[in-house]
Amino acid sequence: MSLGPKSAERLANKVILITGASAGIGQATALEYCAASNGNVKLILLARRLEKLEEIATELKKQYPNVKVHYEKLDVCDYDKVEPFLNNLPEEFKSIDILVNNAGKALGVDKVGDIAQEDVEGMFATNVLAMINFTQKVLPIFKKKNSGDIVQLGSMAGRYSYTGGSVYCATKHSLRAFSDSLRMELIDTNIRVIEIAPGNVETEFSMIRYKGNSAAAGKVYENTTPLYADDIAEIIVYATSRKQNTVLAQALVFPSCQASPFHLHRG
Repeated sequence: MSLGPKSAERLANKVILITGASAGIGQATALEYCAASNGNVKLILLARRLEKLEEIATELKKQYPNVKVHYEKLDVCDYDKVEPFLNNLPEEFKSIDILVNNAGKALGVDKVGDIAQEDVEGMFATNVLAMINFTQKVLPIFKKKNSGDIVQLGSMAGRYSYTGGSVYCATKHSLRAFSDSLRMELIDTNIRVIEIAPGNVETEFSMIRYKGNSAAAGKVYENTTPLYADDIAEIIVYATSRKQNTVLAQALVFPSCQASPFHLHRG
């Protein structure tokens, strides 16, 4: 995607931290930032799968020789490791400009009364507690220079609740409420809070939700043309390359065949 010279200029030399960067929207966002800036960015890529990050970094450097990439294995749920990680970043990566809170997951479709406690805790730990922790640890960097973008990966589940999604919906409603409050708290600064809330996106998401059941995961997208990871990545990069006076505060993004969790056309 090319956003034009002004967007590339605004992104130039930005330090961008992406959680959950080893696949899906996180990986696509790293690629999109490189494409939009011709590699003139500094990427910090975090995930639990180090080998995937190595592959992504190698590919990015092959396509964009001038891009700078720092990657580390880090589980966002290891809350106590985040601050030491930030403190130990190489000097040229310390002054983060954009935080993309992408890491998140849904686990199962059980109804209340049958939901495994480990699934409840797993979703809240990743989608809410880790997101808040990362935001709190990076925000002082933004406040010190009075600039920065916080990109929150929400979901249509943060607007619409549905059966079989009670806990996941609760986490995304939490993310939205947190983001709204944070935006209000930062109103006297140049720090922007951006929430991107996708509908059906075909990534590893459904495979994780259905715990490796590929048949069940495939049915989510059956006979539809869903969104893909790069569709959301384009919107993230677009939002963070606007002029400083413009905040894309919330974006609810559906594939053209969807209007809500309950309105999905299968053609």
